[in-house]
Amino acid sequence: TMDEAEFSRAARLAHLRGAGLAKGDPIAPPLVMASTYHLPGDPAGVSHQYGRPDNPTVEALEAALGLLEGAEAIAFPSGMAAISAAFFALLKAGDRVLVPSDGYYTTRLVADRFLKAFGIVADTRPTATFADGGFAGYRMVYVETPSNPMLDICDLAAIARGAHEAGALVVADNTTMTPYGQRPLDLGADIVVAADTKAPNGHSDVLFGHAATRDAGTAEAIRAWRKLAGGIPGPFEAWLVHRGLETLELRFDRMCGTAESLAPRIAAHPAVGAVRYPGLPGDPSHNLARTQMNRFSFLVGLTLQSADAAERFIAGCPLIQPSTSFGGVHTSAERRARWGDAVAPGYVRLSVGCEPAEDLWKAIEASLDDLRD
Repeated sequence: TMDEAEFSRAARLAHLRGAGLAKGDPIAPPLVMASTYHLPGDPAGVSHQYGRPDNPTVEALEAALGLLEGAEAIAFPSGMAAISAAFFALLKAGDRVLVPSDGYYTTRLVADRFLKAFGIVADTRPTATFADGGFAGYRMVYVETPSNPMLDICDLAAIARGAHEAGALVVADNTTMTPYGQRPLDLGADIVVAADTKAPNGHSDVLFGHAATRDAGTAEAIRAWRKLAGGIPGPFEAWLVHRGLETLELRFDRMCGTAESLAPRIAAHPAVGAVRYPGLPGDPSHNLARTQMNRFSFLVGLTLQSADAAERFIAGCPLIQPSTSFGGVHTSAERRARWGDAVAPGYVRLSVGCEPAEDLWKAIEASLDDLRD
């Protein structure tokens, strides 16, 4: 469960903007749609000069994300934009980077197609054995835990210690957990990246991301990359994510609590071959998850007999939305092998939403029962 510090962050987040308001100011952050600002004379020292680097709505969201991360947050138009910024702002020709072989596949594609072209070598390792072999020779160690889609876990604190001893920066993709579920910076990571497209926004209507770090020089480099390369977020998207973020603690608690109650029942169903969920006592990640994570996540991985069985299960459940991505208020699922992930053909990544838990279970159970007919 969340500790007292997490609840304190959630409480302060709700009043973050209110602390600086003058009488008559709007309580909700205004949506500022501006590419230019009134700028006569010498522009030095003016806080808002041009829309590419400066926007008050984006800054309000960065302040909220920064409160949750306990770090400086830099907003991006997608999770991959944040990940790419961490790569391109901090790596140079001749550097080596280590990325998970079983994490989000687009990260590997960026490394293979684009980093390689700039003379940066990317190696891969499985998340569950990520520390094996050490980190000598690496400039950056990039981890994703739990990994997407198989939900393997690696020891963030131990990896951070080993990577720092080898002189490497540690970047942690925390998309599956959010700052409420896991705190990589507290465990030693230098940079957190995340797709706020998922649970932080939560309503399946925005692409967004952020990077966060407690090192001023690293933050300046990432912010400068965003400003100069132009991968900037839009103010309307930032406004929507700010709105979603205000209910993240409530939604995340509901989603994780429901997932924790469903996972053992799904695992016990005769149509299900295997279940991956860090909250299950028999899961290989369980002991580490108990020490490293505040919650066990809202994602459940289940393996059915075949690709056809997986598709029938998803299509046959009226409370499951068949879609890619995760973290929405609606429960969703997809057969991940269709994207080329190295998983069984019948492996389903289930993202538990905010529906009442027992209604959701009844619908899932009925769809699983139909597989035995």
